[in-house]
Amino acid sequence: MTHDAQAGVPGRYYDGQTSRAWRVVLRVRDGHACIDGETERCAPLAEVRVSERSVHARRRLTFADLASFEADEQGAFDALLDATGHRDSVVVRLQQSWRLAVGALVATAGVLVVGYLFVLPAAADLIARALPVSVERQMGDGVLAVLDRHAFAPTRLTEARRGELARDFARLAPPVEGAPAYQLLFRRSRIGPNAFALPSGEIVLTDEMVQLLGDDKAVMAVLAHELGHLHARHLTRRLIQGSVVGATGAVLFGDVSTVVAGLPALALDLRYSREAEQEADDYAADMLRRNGIAGKHLERVFTVLEEVEKEQAGMPAYLSSHPASSERLARLRARNR
Repeated sequence: MTHDAQAGVPGRYYDGQTSRAWRVVLRVRDGHACIDGETERCAPLAEVRVSERSVHARRRLTFADLASFEADEQGAFDALLDATGHRDSVVVRLQQSWRLAVGALVATAGVLVVGYLFVLPAAADLIARALPVSVERQMGDGVLAVLDRHAFAPTRLTEARRGELARDFARLAPPVEGAPAYQLLFRRSRIGPNAFALPSGEIVLTDEMVQLLGDDKAVMAVLAHELGHLHARHLTRRLIQGSVVGATGAVLFGDVSTVVAGLPALALDLRYSREAEQEADDYAADMLRRNGIAGKHLERVFTVLEEVEKEQAGMPAYLSSHPASSERLARLRARNR
């Protein structure tokens, strides 16, 4: 059935002041929405709002003073709207077409995937670079105390042994200018051999890692690798990716509580990306080479840990966060030729 838009649309008019309904007819004349019948009024089309299309409710036209017109016939009202050139919103058009809805769903999924894979890492890198050093240090304040309560115990390495390792590493020249300030700390671990760097500048080395490697130059390679993570601010960037809203607040308002809350668990349970591992590997390899230490000592770190993985049921903590794939080892060996 067709409808003559010029004949008008019958319906009810509510003045917004009382509950009374006037029987009227809505017409469009000279760019105005006009009602005639038990009451009359006109208003420019630009000053009225049309409700969204819905299968559960009649469509309404609302005036600036909140008076409204409710159409009796959906089809007649739609025809009148079409005659004026009115178009439904994008949401309504999507609801009316399953093809558009599916397309929108696919597009949304694509945007989310692209955002997660490319936009979020790039944004995290920008935020990390924008963070003042004081804020980054604040992010690490108190974290080690939490880790000491839940994952670590006091080191059993002698003071002389700790001093020897610290001095050996301090003597190594960094591969590039602008090496980050760091503090080397020793802990006994409840979760096996491990080493990691916190945003606040601490590099934590466990007794178990020192004992497992049995080679001070390999220990230097581990520390150089962690210094590489610290230099590139990998943990800060990884943390921001996991809590981008809180990190944005830290940049804008100096409130790092949201970020700090998740740092202890992340420090032990993060998994660096392939790109981050390659950057840290390159930093360590260049640092060893500059100081006359053979690159095989860095290779040894991962081959020893992989041997432990084969002998034990579980993966060493260091490998869980620093995956040593065959591709990665091959890359290191190629660099050292």
